[in-house]
Amino acid sequence: MNPPGLDLDALGAWLADAVPGAGSALTAELIAGGKSNLTFVVSDGASTWIVRRPPLGHVLATAHDMGREYRVMSALQPTAVPVPRTYAFCADKDVVGAEFYVMERCAGVPYRRAAELAALGEERTRAISTTLVDTLAVLHAVDPAAVGLGDFGRPEGFLGRQVARWRKQLEASYTRDLPAADELHRRLGASVPAESAVGIVHGDYRLDNLLVDGADRATAVLDWEMATLGDPLTDLALMLTYHRLGGAVGEAVADASEAPGFLSEDEIVARYAAGSDRDLSGFGWYLGLAAYKLAAILEGIHFRYLAGQTVGPGFDRIGDVIHPLLDAGLTALKEN
Repeated sequence: MNPPGLDLDALGAWLADAVPGAGSALTAELIAGGKSNLTFVVSDGASTWIVRRPPLGHVLATAHDMGREYRVMSALQPTAVPVPRTYAFCADKDVVGAEFYVMERCAGVPYRRAAELAALGEERTRAISTTLVDTLAVLHAVDPAAVGLGDFGRPEGFLGRQVARWRKQLEASYTRDLPAADELHRRLGASVPAESAVGIVHGDYRLDNLLVDGADRATAVLDWEMATLGDPLTDLALMLTYHRLGGAVGEAVADASEAPGFLSEDEIVARYAAGSDRDLSGFGWYLGLAAYKLAAILEGIHFRYLAGQTVGPGFDRIGDVIHPLLDAGLTALKEN
């Protein structure tokens, strides 16, 4: 039986030709928890892979670029950044209805809930949260040009374009008035700071996009769909915004940072600063942008939920998350 968004006969015929040794008779399972690109575990009975494709239905043209996600992971293979091995990319939308790619299935756990970490104890939770921060600093230390990503984005004016881009994304998913979003957008646009040194920006960095093994080491950074070149401090701010929000909105947003032993916000910033030479003054603006970006992403998911186009559980409360998130963004700007 075909899972939503994946024609196994068509995929099997393509896979057998694209990946040496792969069979054409496939089984597949949608990985639960994905609220953006669809991620499947695919097997021919002998080998197992991960297949990624965009979500069904309403998709902003540049928001789910499989080619970019595949390219950045491929480029990072020889670096210290842990990424899955990439096998093949398909630009032919006729195969499964959208572009997709195939990558290694890496061992490790994407911790999401505080209860999962609490079961490990405070010492391991602290180690895992430290790994999260250190891995981000390692990514941001990579020279894009040295790994063939010098043309991966347009870093000049990156922050200003981010403000405009997420406004466009929000408008593309319009279902209701959000006056706090309008005000946050106005304030962000009026106070864009000078940018830190150019680096590779993951775009959605958080603990449940990081696989961690039993020794609390990072085995893979996942979900590179929004990766680009720009100001890496946006990654740190988005991660902290997820943490600020997670404990207040139930299961709609991961709450792993609430677990005993998890590094505090101040400890995270200090740990990152120790492993980076970036200037973190004026960081409140980045937190405001992160809140606005996350609100736009979640509003897009809410749009698809209302249209009956989401796959899997956990979407019914997404719309309620937007309001406290926007308020947090306005508060962050005052902290700047």
